[in-house]
Amino acid sequence: MLWIALLINVAMFGVEVSSGFRGGSVSLLADSLDFLGDAANYGISLFVLGLSLSARARAARLKAVTMFAFGVGILGWAAWHFFIDRVPSVPTMGIVGTCALLANGAVAALLYRYRDGDSNMRSVWLCTRNDVLGNMAVLLAALGVFGTGSAWPDLAVATVMATLALTSAFQIFRQANAELREHPSGREVTSR
Repeated sequence: MLWIALLINVAMFGVEVSSGFRGGSVSLLADSLDFLGDAANYGISLFVLGLSLSARARAARLKAVTMFAFGVGILGWAAWHFFIDRVPSVPTMGIVGTCALLANGAVAALLYRYRDGDSNMRSVWLCTRNDVLGNMAVLLAALGVFGTGSAWPDLAVATVMATLALTSAFQIFRQANAELREHPSGREVTSR
């Protein structure tokens, strides 16, 4: 299932990054980076799947750091776009946001059973959940841009997406550290 999620995320990264630049949407660009981060997240999860809990927890800490960096980067990007004041393309946001929501909905359905797993698998679930929420927010931003004729809704959604990344990073980092305190030697049973 993680392989399917990985492939969906790589494909949607390509679609959203090109559409985000073409359409001038920070929220689509934020979502494209999120797809890329998730693809890396799923790749790391696949790599450490059969390793010890402590190895998976260390991988989860690395993923938490990248989620945190993503959040900070998007906040900076939103601030920059605030100053250039470019109104994004509503049709681009709507069409690509809908495609992204469908893609992430499929991935969320595939990964739902991992929502309460170890820090490594929980990070996979949290990233996917954040993606679905982010896609819905992009669609709301498209409506807001359409209604107001300004970039503010797009920038607000980008800020919310960054905040989701930051809070998820803290949750994963905290759980991974707890797992490492419980099993510092790496001699515990590996996952199946």
